[in-house]
Amino acid sequence: MDKKIPELYGSMVFNDKVMRDKLPKDVYRALRKTIDNGTHLELNVANSVAVAMKEWAVENGATHYTHWFQPMTGFTAEKHDSFITPVDNGEVIMEFSGKELIKGEPDASSFPSGGLRATFEARGYTAWDPTSPAFIKDRTLYIPTAFCSYSGEALDKKTPLLRSMEALSKEATKVLSLLGKDVRGVSTTVGPEQEYFLVDKEDYKLRKDLIFTGRTLLGAMPPKGQEMEDHYFGTLRPRVSAYMHDLDEELWKLGIPAKTKHNEVAPCQHELAPVFDTTNVAVDHNQLTMEVMKKVADKHGLVCLLHEKPFDGINGSGKHNNWSMSTSEGENLLEPGKTPAENTQFLVFLVAVIKAVDEYAELMRLSVASPGNDHRLGANEAPPAIVSMFLGDELTAIIDAIENDTFFENQKRVQMETGASVLPHFFKDNTDRNRTSPFAFTGNKFEFRMLGSALSVAGPNIVLNTAVAQVLSEFAEELSKASKDRIEDAAHELVKRTIIEHKRIIFNGNGYTDEWVEEAAKRGLPNLKATPDVLPSFVSAKSIDLFTKHGIYTESEIRSRYEILLENYSKTIHIEAKTLSDMLFGEFLPTVSKVSEKLADVILKKRQISDSIPMKAEEKLLKFFSESYETLTEEGESLIECIERAEKIEDSLESANFYLKKIIPLMDKIRKTADATEEKLPEGALPYPDYSKILFYV
Repeated sequence: MDKKIPELYGSMVFNDKVMRDKLPKDVYRALRKTIDNGTHLELNVANSVAVAMKEWAVENGATHYTHWFQPMTGFTAEKHDSFITPVDNGEVIMEFSGKELIKGEPDASSFPSGGLRATFEARGYTAWDPTSPAFIKDRTLYIPTAFCSYSGEALDKKTPLLRSMEALSKEATKVLSLLGKDVRGVSTTVGPEQEYFLVDKEDYKLRKDLIFTGRTLLGAMPPKGQEMEDHYFGTLRPRVSAYMHDLDEELWKLGIPAKTKHNEVAPCQHELAPVFDTTNVAVDHNQLTMEVMKKVADKHGLVCLLHEKPFDGINGSGKHNNWSMSTSEGENLLEPGKTPAENTQFLVFLVAVIKAVDEYAELMRLSVASPGNDHRLGANEAPPAIVSMFLGDELTAIIDAIENDTFFENQKRVQMETGASVLPHFFKDNTDRNRTSPFAFTGNKFEFRMLGSALSVAGPNIVLNTAVAQVLSEFAEELSKASKDRIEDAAHELVKRTIIEHKRIIFNGNGYTDEWVEEAAKRGLPNLKATPDVLPSFVSAKSIDLFTKHGIYTESEIRSRYEILLENYSKTIHIEAKTLSDMLFGEFLPTVSKVSEKLADVILKKRQISDSIPMKAEEKLLKFFSESYETLTEEGESLIECIERAEKIEDSLESANFYLKKIIPLMDKIRKTADATEEKLPEGALPYPDYSKILFYV
């Protein structure tokens, strides 16, 4: 490492330190005002910022700039323009104006719009987000931007996210003011933990399913999976350790506070966790993190898999969204303090989140819906599809005391007894961890654990911010009717009533049990296991009212996203089905045929020598392979017929449900037969690596 970490960190970011050094004082103050307070940025200020930004970028080797945005593909997009401007004498100068900084015009017609834009309506605009710092990557200055159409509709994930942050700030500030605290604003913060798999690049290149879909569509479990629990937090393999070291450095250069790295539960599965940041910056950082993960892996002869369930039978990969609210003065509104039972402000904001998650549970589930996450949820340490909240013993006891008007005796801090006197003394936290809970309180924040690893964290945070903003709006309206001398009593009554009405969402037990599924049904909690089951809730009157009231989406923007999500679901399963068919008829069945042919030759040769030579084992195996071949051929042909039928369905919801109810079960059926057959094939017979090779590479 050429630079020490403090020098390396943020070295490729146009951060506050660089702005102070490069900008005139009045320009710096104006820009800071825009960043801190959301005020309008004048063009003359933008011009000064653009000049300084260009000079800094060129000094650091940049030759181009790009407006970096997040269209509704779930990925990021960029169009690169050079700083050069030709002059009369045949030379060029390096220029970059305020107009170029604050606005770009990419072609909008080829991005998903869900019917918002016709193909011939090509113009789109990107607008600079000054609250998320610009950075340099691959000799290009990246400017984080929002993306909208010519007529102003949001075509991206950032614009609604910024709107939701403003809505929550507005409503939270109102509530705090009524409780006697004046703040400039409230921001949400997020720390998204990122799980991922690493596989050898040469193995990856031999698997069509990994290349085209990101997950294995065929593959029998090896003799050893994750049952020994020896990979979790285990010693890092040198190759993986080298990758993680380089990944940290690249992320630190970009100002991404990568903090924790370790092996996860499944073989070749790992995790990276950052320090929390303001939500829109955290979203940008997570998109960058996923991109950098893949690029660094390639340099190490590896491939980073971000699919939620790349390997059947072992852990999938999630993304834990650690969410909280903080005032502009730095106070965490979800910090219980030493006496949470007496902390009215904390309790008001706590029950606001409880009510929001309960009332908008379907939208919470919708925000993490994807074909990959459908495979992951409810198995191998992922939370179930039923949305519930874990609060831990102390907070649950406080809530019970408030509900029943009983005295809560503050629990003394409990010192851990380890039984070994040489170990240092320390105290228990006020909550345990519940790995089966979709939405768990973890000390001073909530951990939304349902997100899939490939998902943009923008969507879940848009829903969470908006739902909480709505509840805080209702709280503000109620509290505003109380006189100042009764505000504490009014808040207590509000907290108590909210607990009584929404305690059904609180569950501290094991979310994997059948008993919980039955109990959740009795409580009226939805259990929406598949994406097509939950997507219609997006266009319900309740959803439309919520998002339009707070200006997060227009109704047309909601309906467009509904169409995009449905289309994405169908397209994803369509690609998987075609890939499975291709592998089945092009690779798997030919292998079974060759093995059967060799077995038949062995049996014939034995018979030629003597009828008395035992051949039962070979004949039994040949019969098994022949029956499997016939079964898989019939099932494969049925799959092709279903694919052709699906291609003719025009209605988006009907199409998604056809893939869910007809094609996925058929794919599962094929896989079950094929995997049982694979277990009896000779080692190395298949033209692609099996699970043993992929999961346990050296």
